[in-house]
Amino acid sequence: MEMSRKHHHLKGAEVSCCVKYFLFGFNILFWLLGAAFLAVGLWAWAEKGVLSNLSTITDMGGLDPVWLFIVVGGVMFILGFAGCIGALRENTVLLKFFSVFLGLIFFLELTAGVLAFVFKDWLKDQLNFFINNNVKAYRDDIDLQNLIDFAQEYWSCCGAHGPDDWDLNIYFNCTEPNPSRERCGVPFSCCVKDPAEDVINTQCGYDVRLQKLDWQKYIHTKGCVGQFEKWLQDNLIIVAGIFVGVALLQIFGICLAQNLVSDVKAVKANW
Repeated sequence: MEMSRKHHHLKGAEVSCCVKYFLFGFNILFWLLGAAFLAVGLWAWAEKGVLSNLSTITDMGGLDPVWLFIVVGGVMFILGFAGCIGALRENTVLLKFFSVFLGLIFFLELTAGVLAFVFKDWLKDQLNFFINNNVKAYRDDIDLQNLIDFAQEYWSCCGAHGPDDWDLNIYFNCTEPNPSRERCGVPFSCCVKDPAEDVINTQCGYDVRLQKLDWQKYIHTKGCVGQFEKWLQDNLIIVAGIFVGVALLQIFGICLAQNLVSDVKAVKANW
């Protein structure tokens, strides 16, 4: 009779296989994606010689885009590992770490979103400072250079507020002592594309700022800060949808992990 009651009690507390393996599958994809990001970042650093001389990390004046791959990949790898192993081994410590870490990221994202909405002018000033700081370092890093060129081509812009922002760069400024061939010019990504040209003319921006008239015929005159704002307004629903989707995925992951922790604790309580 006692054995029958014990068996009935144990049968009532079980770990849900659906939750366990769904969480495991979700996190193994997350883990592999994080590993891929991390591998790309480390490979890019190896190609630039950063891994053989780590002091170069702090030498660069602007943003090294590889940092995004390293940081995002590292966070995804750690989270994916904790969630994957925690679900597979029913380890409550790793599952709690996964939940708390994911919850912290969600809280930081929510806080950043609220602050960005409340302090829009301050954020705009910081974006302006960030772009100008990277304009200064345009030739310092090939990845940063490619990122700036992509942004200026995609948003049809030039500089933070206009082409004259390129005076901040030692190669493009208009000062008399500047010996650079690019003096008083802009990068090719500022140029208005000629549909008839199949090959990109990388010298199209040379000396263009020496001629104050008819800039619009040759280069984009709008700043990237304003163009980025316009792009956000035009694509507000899509951007908001992406943020909501990411937030729901995070909440879903936290709920699954907490559900599995409760199941494991309930089973252990009946031992």
